[in-house]
Amino acid sequence: MSNRRTVLVTGASRGIGAAVVETFLEHGYQVAANSLTFSRGEFTDGPNLALVEGDIGLQDTAERLIATAMSRFGSIDHVINNAGIFVAKSFTDYSVHDLARLMAANLNSFVFVTQSAVRQMLLQSTGGSVTAITAALASNPMVGVPASIAMMTKGALNALTLSLANEYAARGIRFNAVAPGVVDTPMHAAGDKDNLKKLTPMGVISEAKDIADAVLYLTEARFVTGEVLHVDGGAHNGRW
Repeated sequence: MSNRRTVLVTGASRGIGAAVVETFLEHGYQVAANSLTFSRGEFTDGPNLALVEGDIGLQDTAERLIATAMSRFGSIDHVINNAGIFVAKSFTDYSVHDLARLMAANLNSFVFVTQSAVRQMLLQSTGGSVTAITAALASNPMVGVPASIAMMTKGALNALTLSLANEYAARGIRFNAVAPGVVDTPMHAAGDKDNLKKLTPMGVISEAKDIADAVLYLTEARFVTGEVLHVDGGAHNGRW
């Protein structure tokens, strides 16, 4: 078994998730990465990277991710719950299908992966950390970006982070979250960049690497727990 630390990353095939995988590999971690699918050329399974395809909103996929990390690397030390979807529409336009998709992708994935990972961390008795990717919109909604049900799920992740941070503090397992604003990812590839820049008081769009760096900080900050770190150019501060 390697002495290197192992991190699980969900939603890892592109955007923020891909940047997180690359950042942790660059810093000497072993990574077990999940995505619904991995396209050719995105990542290659190797000595320090294990790829697990499947819908992480299903418990079976979460269990396969845990099992793969253990069989390949022998431990689970950190979890980055990045998998999720964003559906923006007026409240009355959300369908039952939208609700089910958002709950599965944003909440079920967190619960299934984190429960199994925490059980393993407790067995290891060496502590660890869990970091969720939420959203600045959960604490600072904008009139021009209606996303109430999507933000209901992201707000739940913030609440889970605070609750679990207290529940497991004495066992050395830390829980934090990163709340991005607008990030230059494939999700916004077709968007008007000038209009997107207006969604932050700094007038800039962050890169996926900016979010990955914040995730790395929280993973390695031994005495930080229960923190929701906004990486949004100040958007969560209110009106501008």
